[in-house]
Amino acid sequence: MKFNTKTIHGNQQHDPSTGAVMTPIYQTSTFAQSSPGVNQGYEYSRAANPTRTALENALASIENGTHGFAFGSGLAATDGILKTLKAGDEVISMDDLYGGSFRMFTRIYQNFGLKFSFVDMTKPENILEKITPQTKLIWVETPTNPLMKIVDIKAICDLVKGKGILVAVDNTFASPYIQNPLDLGADLVMHSATKYLGGHSDVVAGAVVVKNEELAEKIHFSLFAGGGILGPQDSYLILRGIKTLHVRMQRHCENGMKIAEFLNNHPKIGQVFYPGLENHPNHEIAKKQMRGFGGMVSFNFKSSKKEDAIAFLEKLKIFTLAESLGGVESLANHPASMTHASIPAEIRAEHGITEDLVRLSVGIEDADDLISDLENALK
Repeated sequence: MKFNTKTIHGNQQHDPSTGAVMTPIYQTSTFAQSSPGVNQGYEYSRAANPTRTALENALASIENGTHGFAFGSGLAATDGILKTLKAGDEVISMDDLYGGSFRMFTRIYQNFGLKFSFVDMTKPENILEKITPQTKLIWVETPTNPLMKIVDIKAICDLVKGKGILVAVDNTFASPYIQNPLDLGADLVMHSATKYLGGHSDVVAGAVVVKNEELAEKIHFSLFAGGGILGPQDSYLILRGIKTLHVRMQRHCENGMKIAEFLNNHPKIGQVFYPGLENHPNHEIAKKQMRGFGGMVSFNFKSSKKEDAIAFLEKLKIFTLAESLGGVESLANHPASMTHASIPAEIRAEHGITEDLVRLSVGIEDADDLISDLENALK
């Protein structure tokens, strides 16, 4: 199946007991057994639930993997991956990344004996000096949050091939519509399914997809033993969201490009961070590994003043000032005081997350209305 068909039919079947076209919500914690240990494939919903299984099958299909896993949030999915490591292992991470991931790495897992290094992976060779015999995982985020850097996934995978190092890619900003890291050599792909996979800002969820049986067993055990599962109601909502992912992402990409071009030509705007622009430093890599450039756009002001960013955000009418991203509605965010506030100010400044930086999640509204809203706020 091609992608547009897989979002609706990939690894899916009608409910075997009733023929229901849409997977029912199996709102149950446990399942009857005909004899001790003899069941119909389900025992207890922490281990498996039919609604969650349907979602996990769909996740595997759209990411071209063999096993999908649905977690209670994107951070729970990240946590599930890290739990496959042990004290003394080392992780090399992209330097520009979601603030919640940075917080988990440095304030939780570092205390349990994992070691983290943060490098600019837009130059893949930068990771070489950080690799040691204890390095077990490369954590890639591309496009990055919030500076929209692009990492060459295949180059990273080729660099560590045969070294016993796993490569995990946070594919949240791109979605499977735009890129499939497993096809480029990655071992794991992670999503905050809250975002584009859900698509309607009404559910919090996470996802991990792999295509290696041994690794799948480790992730499943981490999910089962750790308990960070996604409930059946939320599984249903993400599964429903996936069925319209392709049509939503097409509009997100179209609107994202129009917004980026508008901002790129505005006299009050300094730098626009969007991989679809030819002046983006990683534009050629983006064209090579992505099938579109998405709906995430970041920018700063020529004045470099935080006050200009705040005034702009307070004047928006159609764009909603809120955290999160990937929903049908357009959102605006001030990373320094919202999504990335947990990163120390000096590290934010070092990475280029300035006080005047604004991040937009461009929705699927009419592009002309969105541009008018931005124009009025910039006045």
